[in-house]
Amino acid sequence: MNEQIKQIAERLAGLRDALNITSEEMSKACNLPVEEYLRLESGTVDISVSILHRIAQEYGVELTTLMFGDEPRMSAYFITRRGKGIAVERTKAYKYQSLAAGFAGRKADPFLVTVHPKPDDEPVYLNSHVGQEFNLILEGRMLLRINGKDLLLNEGDSIYFNSELPHGMKALNGEKVRFLAIIL
Repeated sequence: MNEQIKQIAERLAGLRDALNITSEEMSKACNLPVEEYLRLESGTVDISVSILHRIAQEYGVELTTLMFGDEPRMSAYFITRRGKGIAVERTKAYKYQSLAAGFAGRKADPFLVTVHPKPDDEPVYLNSHVGQEFNLILEGRMLLRINGKDLLLNEGDSIYFNSELPHGMKALNGEKVRFLAIIL
């Protein structure tokens, strides 16, 4: 499994240890069976941003701290220069680049997301998390499935939606898609 996923798993285990909570308590916060949560901590399976977002909100930690391991320090402003945002490639299909990782106390988490194409017969992986989400397609074409409805988004299209509804995306036409995602 990807080294970055193993590092995220270590941070999850470290957070649980620092908070002195059981794996049962953490799995309940994630709305997952204990066995499935323990697989996340093992670093042998992918960890969705929605799960990390849920943990961050539940325990009052920065999402980017869980994803990247660095504590944000800026409180007035934070600049991310082109191509310089802290990135994590959770799987070969998804890359998240944080655009505000250094800003403490964020009310939103902006990411530049790159989704690589998968075989047409591969299902769309769905997730959900508390809050709302905004996506602006910068490059390519994407299928976004929200609560069972398939929406086609082209370059320049945007969508704002309730992220508590099951949702997932897929790059279309055999080409990668890049989009700005803001998780609120």
